[in-house]
Amino acid sequence: MDGAKGVVITLFSILFPPIGVAMLAGCGADLLINIILTVWLFWLPGVLHAFYLLIVYYDRREKYKVGGPPLKRAPFIFSDKVQSGGATGSRWKY
Repeated sequence: MDGAKGVVITLFSILFPPIGVAMLAGCGADLLINIILTVWLFWLPGVLHAFYLLIVYYDRREKYKVGGPPLKRAPFIFSDKVQSGGATGSRWKY
């Protein structure tokens, strides 16, 4: 199921980046930044921002699977869900 979810989010991130960011990070500062990048600066910056969020999310998710905490917060990402790789109630603090 996780692989299918990643494919769907990736497709939405390519077609219309704010939908992919909303699915991944929820409604917050990251979504607002992506909307601004997509609408005012055209499509490509929004896609790059969405893929940056995807890369950080899945990298952090793998780090949590092996049991180690990320060393520091990823820059320019405001969503705690993305920062923790989707882990809820995590014992690791930044």
